[in-house]
Amino acid sequence: MLTLASDIEVLARFGRALADPLRCRVLLALRQAPAYPAELADALGVSRTRLSNHLACLRDCGLVVALPDGRRTRYELADERLGHALDDLRAAVVAVEAGRTCGDADEKGCC
Repeated sequence: MLTLASDIEVLARFGRALADPLRCRVLLALRQAPAYPAELADALGVSRTRLSNHLACLRDCGLVVALPDGRRTRYELADERLGHALDDLRAAVVAVEAGRTCGDADEKGCC
């Protein structure tokens, strides 16, 4: 069965978002609950500027949304199914090979 180009683009976009550990941490944090950037930066131990860049990337990928809340902006996952997808993806990868890292895969030239 052939995959539509749009399916490939969607998966590649999700993959680009997950390719950075900080963006993964942001997505996992937002899976738990919506958050304001300042609080999220403090919780993740990163600068607000660095977090802002990653939130912009996640917004551009369509994975998070910024919602005005008075004078502040709250971020949350664009769709609750993304939280389930993150859980399912993590569980599947752990089930397949829990002890493997990208460093292991790099030796074979795939990462």
